[in-house]
Amino acid sequence: MKNIVLLLCFFIFCCNTKKEKNADNVTAKIENEKIPTLNLEQANRLAELPLACVGTEYPNKLGQTLGSDDDLKSPKTLHPTFYGCFDWHSAVHGHWSMVSLLRQFQDLEKQTEMQSWLVQSISKENIEKEVAYFHGKHNKTYERTYGWAWLLKLAEELHKWNHSTARELENNLQPLTDLIVNKYLEFLPKLNYPIRVGEHPNTAFGLSFAYDYAVTVGHSELKAVIEKRAKDFYMDDQDCPLEWEPSGFDFLSPCLEEAALMKRVLSKDEFMAWVNDFMPELNNEDFDIEVGKVSDRTDGKLVHLDGVNFSRAWSLNEIANGIPEFEHLKNLANNHINYSLPSIVGDSYEGGHWLGSFAIYALNSIDND
Repeated sequence: MKNIVLLLCFFIFCCNTKKEKNADNVTAKIENEKIPTLNLEQANRLAELPLACVGTEYPNKLGQTLGSDDDLKSPKTLHPTFYGCFDWHSAVHGHWSMVSLLRQFQDLEKQTEMQSWLVQSISKENIEKEVAYFHGKHNKTYERTYGWAWLLKLAEELHKWNHSTARELENNLQPLTDLIVNKYLEFLPKLNYPIRVGEHPNTAFGLSFAYDYAVTVGHSELKAVIEKRAKDFYMDDQDCPLEWEPSGFDFLSPCLEEAALMKRVLSKDEFMAWVNDFMPELNNEDFDIEVGKVSDRTDGKLVHLDGVNFSRAWSLNEIANGIPEFEHLKNLANNHINYSLPSIVGDSYEGGHWLGSFAIYALNSIDND
């Protein structure tokens, strides 16, 4: 009996020691991971990416359905505002990048150049032509919902920018903004099943950005529709297979994008109950996921994995925001940003035309307080 008691005591001692060691490792990991910062130096660096692409018409992937020879026109003719950056949606979030940086930093080296471009690009005449494109017979679903989401993110950023130029640009953009809002309101009630891929059509991503816009500008109808559809689609989800991610060229995490959306639309108590069923591993302070590793940044698809690192980071920070139990997720977000951030400036055009926006948005998601 004495030997059994001694053995039990030894076992308990070893377990406690192991727990303390694990706790120390987690603390060390949180303390040692560099917190990336969007300061003026970094902003000037990242500003080079949208400036280099918003006016670069070719190469270009139009994503166009041709109804006749009459539709064969140059990108700039079809999309006088959003013709650069390889494709329409990248041009949209290239414009968002400039607005976001201008809003946050008044001393950007190329502030004048960026403002001049925005005024020239987002003119009433140009936006009228962008709107007209969506009214074309074959263009009803153009850029659904990824490009739609970034357009509303651009509109939201203009709304938040307290500057006379922003008011002019917001007003000029408004007809296209209204069109996209109406497209959401028309489309979402028809969507019976969410799209869970790690690329452009991902429903959770499309709903998150649209929801942010609705909250910022007070669009109650859009906000209510998104809340309803998010709950319809995701409320009963359990055990998301995070180990399946990322696929070979994902730039979004289906699991984390969904969790970040539900964090937006549920109360804290509702979210905690939901996420415990959906991704219970988030409660573990040792939770870790390997960064998406990029083997070739000149490959337009493989470089998507830099994007998945940035989008994972902004989702993790959204999930952790205001929830002390998830504070450890912020360190994981920083790790993902730190892996990809050094590589995106001066890189191949295959990544440079869009990754700057992802990096800025991920950096904006960090709570530095």
